[in-house]
Amino acid sequence: MHLPGSVAETPQADSAASRDPGSGTRALPVEQFLRLRRQLPRMYLILAMNAATLAYTHHRLAPTWLTVYISGVLIAICGLRLMQWLRPIDEKRVTINYAARMLRRTEVLASTLSVGFVSWALLLDQYGGADEHGHVTVFVAITVMGCIFCLTYLPRAAHMVCYVVLGAFLTYCIARGTVTLTAMAFNIMMVGIVVLSVLSDSYNSFTTVLESRAALHHERSQAQRLAEENARLAHSDALTGLPNRRFFFARLDAMLARTDRAHPFCIGVFDLDRFKPINDMHGHAQGDRLLQVIGDRLRGACGPDAIIARLGGDEFGLIIEGTLDDAEKLGKWVCNLVQAPVPLGDLVVSLGCSGGLASWPEAGTTAHDLFDRADFALYHAKKARRGDMVRFSAELEHIIRSEQALEAALQSADFKRELTMVYQPIVRTRSMATIGVEALARWHSPQVGAVPAEQLFATAERLGMARTVTLELFGRVLSDFARWPKGVRLSFNLAPTDVADPETVAALLDRIAASGADAKRLVFEITETSLFGDFDLARSSLERLRASGARIALDDFGTGYSSLSTLHMLPIDIVKIDRTFAARLDDSDGRRLVRAIFNLTRSLNLECVFEGIETEMQLMEVTLAGFDYAQGYFIERPLELKSVLAGLTARREAAANAA
Repeated sequence: MHLPGSVAETPQADSAASRDPGSGTRALPVEQFLRLRRQLPRMYLILAMNAATLAYTHHRLAPTWLTVYISGVLIAICGLRLMQWLRPIDEKRVTINYAARMLRRTEVLASTLSVGFVSWALLLDQYGGADEHGHVTVFVAITVMGCIFCLTYLPRAAHMVCYVVLGAFLTYCIARGTVTLTAMAFNIMMVGIVVLSVLSDSYNSFTTVLESRAALHHERSQAQRLAEENARLAHSDALTGLPNRRFFFARLDAMLARTDRAHPFCIGVFDLDRFKPINDMHGHAQGDRLLQVIGDRLRGACGPDAIIARLGGDEFGLIIEGTLDDAEKLGKWVCNLVQAPVPLGDLVVSLGCSGGLASWPEAGTTAHDLFDRADFALYHAKKARRGDMVRFSAELEHIIRSEQALEAALQSADFKRELTMVYQPIVRTRSMATIGVEALARWHSPQVGAVPAEQLFATAERLGMARTVTLELFGRVLSDFARWPKGVRLSFNLAPTDVADPETVAALLDRIAASGADAKRLVFEITETSLFGDFDLARSSLERLRASGARIALDDFGTGYSSLSTLHMLPIDIVKIDRTFAARLDDSDGRRLVRAIFNLTRSLNLECVFEGIETEMQLMEVTLAGFDYAQGYFIERPLELKSVLAGLTARREAAANAA
C-alpha cells in the first residue's frame, strides 16, 4: 500500500555530518533512515505477493487492464524499489540532510501511493462474488498491518497509510450499505489504531534510547575534553605556553623506549645569559614578560621533528630527531633567535643564550645520563664558550669523570693532612727586595694525587664546601703569619663564592681578630668573576674587609669584561696585571699596551704588580715600563714556608754583608 522514497541517490557528506554535532552519535533522521532500509524490503515483498494474489483471483472476473496491466505496473514498481533498497550503501556517509530528505519523500509517496493501491483494490471489489469480496477485505487488512509494522520508525507515514487506506475502505463499505462489510471495515480500523498506538510507544522508546545514548556520549565527550585539557595544562608551562619539564621527560622516556638505532635523536639544554641581572634590575614582572616573548619565539622554532620545553626559570630543553649536526644547527639558530633585542615597553633588552647537546646512544642510554651530559655541556659552554652550542664529547666525558673523582676525594678528604700552603714572593723590580708573598693552596689527595688550586676551589664550589676550604686555608695562613718578617705583607686569594657570602666574610674577620694578626699586612685577592653575581653584595663584602685594615687586590687584571668600571666602583688598592701580558713584552704593540695599563693604574693611584715574569728580558721590560713590583717563576717559584723564610734570611744577610 506504500512506496517509500527511492534510494537511488548517493548519500553525500558535503551538506552536514552524519553525526549529531552536539553528541558525536548518529542523529535521529539518520537512525530512522538506516532502520527503514532494513524494514522496507520486507514490506515491498508483502505488497508484491498480496497484489499478485489478488490479481490472480480476479483475473477471470475483472477486465484485463485492471488485473494484468495495473497490477503488473504496481508489482513492477514494488520489485524495482525492493532492489533499490537492497543496494549496499556506505552507512557512514549518510548525512542528516540526505536522510531527512528521504524521510520527507517517503511521507509524500506514502499518501500518494496508498491512494493508488486502495483505489485499485476497491475497483477489483466491483467484480466477483462473496469470496472475491472477502479476499479484497483480507488484502486491505493484512497489507495495511504489514506496512504499518514495516514503517515503525516513520510514524507519520504509518499513520497516513492507516488513515488513508482504512478510511477509504470504511467509507466505501458504508456507501455500499452492507452491514457485515461495514462492521469488518470498522473492526479493521480499530485494530489499526491500536497497532499504531503500540508502535508509537515502541518508537518513543527508540527515540528515548537514542537521546540517552546521545546524552551519555556527550557526557563522555565532555569528560574526555576535560581530561585532554587537564593533560594539556599538566604538560604546559603556564607562563610561556611551551611544553613543561614533565612533558619533556615523558617525551624523552618515550623516545628511549623505541630503542631504534636507525632513528637517532639528541637532547639539548639552553640557558639564557644575563637574564638574572635584567630580572633583578627591572623587576620580576618585566622578567616574566621577557620569558613570554622568548617563549613565543621558541614556539615558532619547533618543527615536526623537534620540541622545545621550558624546564624552569630561564632554562629550556630541546629534543630533536636526527644527528648532532642537525641538533647543533637548530641549537645555534635558537641561540641567534634568543639574542635578538626584545622590546619591553619603553625598554629594549638583549639576552644571550648558551646550550649543551648530547646524542643518543653515544652520550647515554638513560634519561638521567643524557640530561646530565647535556647539562654538563651547557656548563662548559657558559664557562668557556658563552653564547654558543657545545657538544658533549669524549673530552668532556673525561672532564666529568675527573670532576666526579675530585668530588668524591674532596668529600672524604682529611684537610689537616692533605691541604698545604706554599708562598710565592712579590719583589721590587729595581732592588729585588721581597715586599710580600702570595699564599697558594696545594691539595695532595691519596686518591687523585696533586690537584691544582683552581680545581680545588671549583670542586669545593660545586659541592658547597667553598667556605670550609677557605677558612681551613686561611687558618693555616694566619698560623704562619707570625713567622713572617714585619716588613712582608701576605696575600690570600678569595673564591667568587667567598666574596658573595657574608658569613664567610664575617668568619674571616673573626679569625683575624682572634689571631691578633696585623690586618694592615693582609691583602685579599679577588678576580672579576667574583662580581658576576650580586655586585652590590660583593662591594659590601670588600668594604667590610677593607674596614679592618686589610687591602684589596684585583687579580688577573686586563682579561675581564668590565675592568675600568670595576676599578672605579670597588674599593681596590692593588691591581695585578695578568700573566698573559708578560708574553707580549717582546713586541712593540704589547709594550705600548702594557705602558697604557701602567699609566691607567698610576692615574688612579693604584699599586700595580706585574705577574707571570718568566725571563730576565721580561723583568727588564717591566722595570723600564715603570712597574715597581713583579712576581713570577723567574723571580721565585712558590715554595714551602721554611724555604721562603730561608731565602729571605739569605738575601738579607747578603745585602748586609755587601753594605
